[in-house]
Amino acid sequence: MDLLTTCRAALAAAETLATEGRRAVAALVTSDGRPDARKLETHQFAVHGLAWQATYVAALRQTLAWAEGLKEAGTLGEVEAAILRLGFAEYLGQLAGGIPMSQAEVVRPSDLGIAPDTVARFVAESGLAELAEPAALEGARRLLGHAAEEGRYGALALGDETLEMMHGQFTRFADAEVAPLAQDIHRRDVLIPLELVEKMAGLGVFGLTVPEEHGGLGLGKIAMCLVSEVLSRAYLGVGSLGTRAEIAAELIRLGGTAAQKERWLPRIASGEILPTAVFTEPNTGSDLGSLRTRAVRDGDVYRVFGAKTWITHGARSDLMTLLVRTDPGTDGYAGLSMLLAEKPRGTEDDPFPAPGMSGTEIPVLGYRGMKEYEIAFDGFEVPADALLGGVEGQGFKQLMETFESARIQTAARALGVAQNALELGTNYAHQRSQFGKPILAFPRVHAKIAWMAAETMMARQLAYFAAREKDSGRRCDVEAGMAKLLAARVAWSNADAALQIHGGNGYALEYPISRVLCDARILSIFEGAAEIQAQVIARGLLTGRN
Repeated sequence: MDLLTTCRAALAAAETLATEGRRAVAALVTSDGRPDARKLETHQFAVHGLAWQATYVAALRQTLAWAEGLKEAGTLGEVEAAILRLGFAEYLGQLAGGIPMSQAEVVRPSDLGIAPDTVARFVAESGLAELAEPAALEGARRLLGHAAEEGRYGALALGDETLEMMHGQFTRFADAEVAPLAQDIHRRDVLIPLELVEKMAGLGVFGLTVPEEHGGLGLGKIAMCLVSEVLSRAYLGVGSLGTRAEIAAELIRLGGTAAQKERWLPRIASGEILPTAVFTEPNTGSDLGSLRTRAVRDGDVYRVFGAKTWITHGARSDLMTLLVRTDPGTDGYAGLSMLLAEKPRGTEDDPFPAPGMSGTEIPVLGYRGMKEYEIAFDGFEVPADALLGGVEGQGFKQLMETFESARIQTAARALGVAQNALELGTNYAHQRSQFGKPILAFPRVHAKIAWMAAETMMARQLAYFAAREKDSGRRCDVEAGMAKLLAARVAWSNADAALQIHGGNGYALEYPISRVLCDARILSIFEGAAEIQAQVIARGLLTGRN
């Protein structure tokens, strides 16, 4: 039986196991056919385990689809086949024996309520023994280690000449203009140079998905994924600059009035305006329903009072998408509104030169080039016509409409960090000799590199799938959550493994992997922590959205 045929049978077995997992968890947490909030919390470990199980199966499905597409095109090579074998063998093994939701939490089929005989049947039907045959796996690991040494990590299979051209263009730009600055920006803890921001604007980074009639390039989420990944591979801070514009432009495009679109979208697309998202509060985190910052209507203005935190690029930004409570008599999500609040651009010495507004920087381990801030509002004035859409009480709904895109682009950023870690680890393993040979020759070194290459490609294909679903106009909150959940874990895993390959040198500030490790750690937290992603995915599965 050839590899693709074996993997098709394995996927069918994995999908049957996932169906059983969904049935077993549903029996634990539903009442009258609907998820019960208290039961969801009581059985949270099983619920989140279901999300991880389904994410693994989705990653297997998309990786197989990628390989089959290459086969059909006649371009399925030995590197791609090794990725397929290694990825299927490892994920099938984890589906049977335990999935690491984090380094401290392994969820096993029994935690979901799946019976041992069901697991045994899955192992038998999945062809795991054949896929995980030790000599075949070692051959795949060795092949992938040597391929990575030569800069071969598997075909992206974009299938589009424009996307291929964009990928090459932005890779050259990132290598020449971004990567040489990354370590210095991180170590000196300074803002990304405006000269670099201007070059990015010239390439259209800030208007990738803005419609052409509003001055953008009018491209889809796949293009956004490619650019975000390539720039983040050079430096996460730079890769994230475009995502600020992406979030703001999507909010305005979907929820803004005609006048708001005309005023803001061309300026965001050109890079004239640098936006920032001002949502999170000190005691709310992901619980936006507890938001307390209020905006009081006073004639032709709103006066804003309250505090926000973890505001990325807050000082240098010109426009805040500011989530506030306009109806103080409401709790939860009702009464929340979004303001398009213009502010003067600050500097490192004077970050918030605006009446009624003050703030301080939050020192952080990584992700430094845009800086993080706490912001206090004490009567800060925003014109009444800056209310997004012109109707109060729509803020949370408007924000929810952007979550799919935000999570897809965060997955793409995580892939860039993961790829960077893979390349740094490979280069070091090639150059570093011990006991008379490059350390890449040792099995536990090239095995780390091989797995980084395989899992990065699997997460990439899952992110591309979510992006294609979004571009097709289909609801993809579950798929976007899966892409972000997996890619963030892969980024951290790769960074940790690459630093281990560096040994003591990896712990030194002069080596870029020390920065990449710090950058990678934030990815499973922002745009919805991993636990929130798992909850979103599981609720979607239990209510039949996937």
